[in-house]
Amino acid sequence: MSIPIIDLHHINTLERLEDCDALPQIIEAIKHVSMSSGFFYVINHGISTELLQKQFTVAKNLMDLPEPIKEKYAINEGFRGFDKINQQRSDINAKADLKEGFYCGKNYPADHPYVLAKYHTFIPSQWPTELPDTEPTCQAYIAALEQLAEVIMQLLAMSLNLDKHYFEPFFQSPMISLRLLKYPPHPKDADENKFGVGEHTDWGALTILAQDQWGGLEVKMPSGEWVAAPPVEGSFIINLGDMIPRWTNDRYYSNPHRVINNLSQNNSRYSMAFFYEPDFLAQIEPIESVIEKGEQPHYQCCTAGEHLLWRYDQAYQAV
Repeated sequence: MSIPIIDLHHINTLERLEDCDALPQIIEAIKHVSMSSGFFYVINHGISTELLQKQFTVAKNLMDLPEPIKEKYAINEGFRGFDKINQQRSDINAKADLKEGFYCGKNYPADHPYVLAKYHTFIPSQWPTELPDTEPTCQAYIAALEQLAEVIMQLLAMSLNLDKHYFEPFFQSPMISLRLLKYPPHPKDADENKFGVGEHTDWGALTILAQDQWGGLEVKMPSGEWVAAPPVEGSFIINLGDMIPRWTNDRYYSNPHRVINNLSQNNSRYSMAFFYEPDFLAQIEPIESVIEKGEQPHYQCCTAGEHLLWRYDQAYQAV
């Protein structure tokens, strides 16, 4: 089994979504993959190669900063800034993750109610003054991927026989995090409990992942089989986060995945994960029309913020 590729040619903007003759086939493909792997590639997605390459350059420049400068912008209570190797444990049954990264997010206005309330992910990002290109590049990239995420959410809604705008009220002020990641070469003497990032599911609605040429990402299918998700030129990998099974009463999957950087010929591996989460106060519960007759909801209602904070606490307090 492999991760499918979905071509978004002609529908990579909301305005052109229903002008595509292939829309029924795309919706059916998303429905099928959401009920199996929860992972798929998208190509012809509308994000320019120039912007993607510029963002990778920013990621590498950030990771190359001296440690004292990274310490100056160390991750804060809003999860903005640099985190270190072994600072997170994604799989509580494994060792801490062999990766380092930089968290940033969408620039909301200083007078936004969630910024004033200091809600999680609404605390302003830490932009290193040593690399002045960081903020404008990241903001351009975040804006482009937010548009792509809106398209994917509309396609997901239609795949569930819902109005294409169904999810929009949940994303009036989305929690958005961009995580730029560097994985050092996997140690030759590492044991079976050491990973670049351990087995985990993502916590929000969607993740849009860009990865470099090396690979190392693996996806766990419902059968228990681990399947490689290697780089595909010109693509992003989309995976569904935990909000999706909560909304669909487990009809759609948020599949476990992991990274082992053992394919890079002793080079570091870079990836960039864009996390698209609902509004902090959005109430997440199974969609009534999706629940089969006689079926009970599998999840109690919670806010997106409550769920996300719980998952962050698990991952960082386990170290």
